Amino acid sequence: MMWGYGPGMAWMVFMPLVWLVLVGLIVWAVVWLVRGGLRGAGNHDRRDTPEETLDRRFAAGEIDEETYRQAREALTQRHRAPPR
Repeated sequence: MMWGYGPGMAWMVFMPLVWLVLVGLIVWAVVWLVRGGLRGAGNHDRRDTPEETLDRRFAAGEIDEETYRQAREALTQRHRAPPR
C-alpha cells in the first residue's frame, strides 16, 4: 500500500509553485501597465530641457514670438556664460 503517495502526488508538490508563478506574472503585468505599458515605457522619467519647454509653450500659443525670442536668447546667454 502506498498510503496516498502516487502519480497525483507530484501535482500536490508543484501546484503551489504554479500558483506563485501565475500570481507573480499577474502582479508584473499590472505594474508594467500602470508605469506606462505600451505607450513608451521609460520615457516618463525623462525631463524636458528648458529649450524644449520653451518650444512647447511657444507652439501651444502660451507665449508670443517676442517673449519666445527673449527667452531663447536668455537661455543661449546662460549656456555661453562661464561657470561660476
